[in-house]
Amino acid sequence: MGLFKSEPDVKHGFDEYDEFVPDHIPEPGPALSEYELLTGSEHVRVHKIARDVFEMRGVYDSTFGYNLAKLNLDHRHQNAGFRYAVTDDLRLIAEFTPTTPFCPQSSVLTTAAHRAWNGEAEEHDFETVEIRIDPMHQHSEAVNEKLTELTPAE
Repeated sequence: MGLFKSEPDVKHGFDEYDEFVPDHIPEPGPALSEYELLTGSEHVRVHKIARDVFEMRGVYDSTFGYNLAKLNLDHRHQNAGFRYAVTDDLRLIAEFTPTTPFCPQSSVLTTAAHRAWNGEAEEHDFETVEIRIDPMHQHSEAVNEKLTELTPAE
């Protein structure tokens, strides 16, 4: 084995995009607490849209080398990824939980997710999509303030 090559991790796996596995996604945080949390087939439907929107706009996690939506499915990071809620006025609130409290990409990833969801070509049926980061991240207040500024005023 070379310095940067390793055996494939045969224990590593992913859930399927059409599965809702509550134990493999983050607990919903405070950004979602006052809205209708998506679970089951509704979560799956929205997460498939996230995958497609992220693919179309190139939202990739450079650490893992895959579409950011795939983080929800990665068995190595069962408490990381996106959770979703919908408001009465058809806004989607997506809360991102990074893999670690000090994830250096969190600001970039959440900004990219916001721009992908709210881009010109409408690939979904939401009026707007708000992205927030879970407070477990060390810079969550600053990141969420920046994301709030990106979100159009109602």
